[in-house]
Amino acid sequence: MNRQVLLFISFLFLDSVCGQVSYSIPEEMSRGSLVGNIAQDLGLEIKRLVSGKAKIYTRNNDEYIELNRERGVLLVKDRIDREALCTETALCALHFQIILENPMELYSVTVQITDINDNAPTFEKGEMKFKISESAITGAKFVLESAVDLDVGINDLQNYELKPTDHFALKLHNNANGHTNVEMVLQKPLDREKHEQISLVLTAVDGGEPQMSGTMMILITVLDANDNAPVFTQHTYKATVTENSPKGTVVATVTASDADQGSNGKITYSITNTLDNVRKVFEINEENGEVSLIGDTDFEKSRHFQINLLASDDGGLTDSCKLIVDVQDVNDNKPEINIISKSNLISEDAKLNTVVTMINIEDQDSGENGNVKCFISENVPFILKTSTGNFYSLVTDSDLDRERASHYNITVTCSDEGVPSLSSSVTLTLQISDVNDNAPVFERSSYEAYIVENNTPGLSVFTVKARDADWNQNARVSYILEDSSVNGVPVSSYVSVSADSGVIHAVRSFDYEQIKDFQFRVKAQDGGSPPLSSNVTVKIMIQDQNDNPPQVLYPVQTGGSLVAEMVPRSADVGYLVTKVVAVDVDSGQNAWLSYKLQKATDRALFEVGLQNGEIRTIRQVTDKDAVKQRLTVIVEDNGQPSRSATVIVNVAVADSFPEVLSEFTDFTHDKEYNDNLTFYLVLALAVVSFLFITCLVVIISVKIYRWRQSRILYHSNLPVIPYYPPRYSDTLGTGTLQHVYNYEVCRTTDSRKSDCKFGRAGSQNVLIMDPSSTGTMQRIQNEKSILDEPDSPLEVRMPPSLVMSKLYV
Repeated sequence: MNRQVLLFISFLFLDSVCGQVSYSIPEEMSRGSLVGNIAQDLGLEIKRLVSGKAKIYTRNNDEYIELNRERGVLLVKDRIDREALCTETALCALHFQIILENPMELYSVTVQITDINDNAPTFEKGEMKFKISESAITGAKFVLESAVDLDVGINDLQNYELKPTDHFALKLHNNANGHTNVEMVLQKPLDREKHEQISLVLTAVDGGEPQMSGTMMILITVLDANDNAPVFTQHTYKATVTENSPKGTVVATVTASDADQGSNGKITYSITNTLDNVRKVFEINEENGEVSLIGDTDFEKSRHFQINLLASDDGGLTDSCKLIVDVQDVNDNKPEINIISKSNLISEDAKLNTVVTMINIEDQDSGENGNVKCFISENVPFILKTSTGNFYSLVTDSDLDRERASHYNITVTCSDEGVPSLSSSVTLTLQISDVNDNAPVFERSSYEAYIVENNTPGLSVFTVKARDADWNQNARVSYILEDSSVNGVPVSSYVSVSADSGVIHAVRSFDYEQIKDFQFRVKAQDGGSPPLSSNVTVKIMIQDQNDNPPQVLYPVQTGGSLVAEMVPRSADVGYLVTKVVAVDVDSGQNAWLSYKLQKATDRALFEVGLQNGEIRTIRQVTDKDAVKQRLTVIVEDNGQPSRSATVIVNVAVADSFPEVLSEFTDFTHDKEYNDNLTFYLVLALAVVSFLFITCLVVIISVKIYRWRQSRILYHSNLPVIPYYPPRYSDTLGTGTLQHVYNYEVCRTTDSRKSDCKFGRAGSQNVLIMDPSSTGTMQRIQNEKSILDEPDSPLEVRMPPSLVMSKLYV
């Protein structure tokens, strides 16, 4: 059979519906047969079908057509039987939609199923039996069972034939609904005595190619005379019944009368419908003609019924009528919400009118009961748009912001207009995916932190914190120290920033006296693509620590000469002798200085101002006061702990300079200074003596050991092989002690004011060799006396005007 395809495309400028295609194919095509090239007919590329995940959506679960994305064609998926698919309609079609995603598109497809002659006319019964009185008059009618042909059009039932035609002829009546009533009409009077049994064959023939037919046997028993047939009061009865009425409900009552008496006048009612489901839904009381329900009535399945009724008497005479039952619809079906296509995730930067979900609404009721309106929950940035054919699209109505709402639960509710109204709802959960649209924000617009000077490098100063309203990688904040300089030095040599935690560490130890504060900028950058960032200014304040002692500026302490302040003997009380001037490079209370007199030759003569350092007399100077006055002043700061410095102020109480010079020439050291010098001299002499004796003991021990070894070698007959150790050298000396000590004695006119210096050993590497033995020993001596230090307390310096002499030993 040739396949006929009828194609038309109509583009509808409606939301989500892009076009409509219609095909026409015959029923009973084999699986895999081609229905049509949908890609070509819709003007789509095959790769669009593949990338868009094209699929077929049907309102029921029966799928007779399948889509081949790779070829872009529609194929027959399952056997299509038009008679099983469309039982009550002549026109049969499959309606489905093709859905594409990214972006969402919807195409409506209609496949018309044409009939083929695959069903022969059939009778419900294989035979019918009649009892007909021989007195039946010519023209008496007998209703025969109609044949049923499931095919339509030319393939449907076309004609009936009755054989033989000696006594009866066929009479056909076409009804308005397209059905044909078949009656057998008596053409010639019957004679029971001649033919008590008559057999006829009724043949039903359709008009298909090849022609098909069905037969039914008619058996007639000729009875004695019954000359009156039952007669219905109406040829057509009408009744209505509400769907879902309970079983047993009386739908209508039909009445027939028979003028005969006795058994010939007793009427029996029956239903003569054959292949339809009337007998499963209705029954008739054989005696009183009440038609009642024995099954369920569903408006959505059958909106009306035609019941063929027969009234017959015992004499075999009959009459027929029909009962038309209309089923009234009630609102017993909720709207069905079918999700065609759904996106579970949408980006927060999605454009307006982006299709999120497509749904189809079905209500099997009719009229107002089948009118459905849908709406969604309020306060969501989405709206529900109607497209066509009860299709709805859920689209974005405003901008999305994941930081404000990370997901939405959208409830779609559909209600019909029935009384009472029925409704259905479905909740759609939609996740909002994050877009890097928020830069990190610091908790404060600027930061200030304090750190005490002399800190340990690597010390944590404080932490900057920024937050990003985005999610996941877009919210991962990294901290970066921006390039800048402090006093020409890169800021990275002062501080560092932890990229993950934002903790700022000190790279170096700070000195308040060098830098008191500095500032830099920290950038917080997220992990999005492209990344977003923000900056904040950080100011570090260095706090002072009492790490510097006071420095005496006056009087200047010199090591080469003696400086003294002169006070005339006529000085009165409060005479200003001098002023100790000191500074402290620290700040604050660490730099507050106080002056105190620690030691003085005569404490009753001088005092020091606590705040200003002024040295004044506290009594009248007398002739009994010594010329030479030595004052030790201590300068302390106010830090915790405090630091101090001392200064020695020499004061000469005299009226003339020569008097001062003569006195200071004979100036003697104090007893404490002399005791210290004597102690260090004795200690140095003891150390040198101990080292000398130790060296002698070692040398003698080595010589004895080598002598014993040489004696052993002499008494043995073994050859003597001299051994020269590494780094051997010969000093060509003949002595046993190669150390030379230099003693420098500096003498003055007063032996108590002399400088004594002990020099280093004349040789640091001395080789001692014994001519009587074969062994050598190298001794390395590297000694440094504390007397060589320039700041040694044993070194006493006098003015260069004094006479000095040197003696070398």
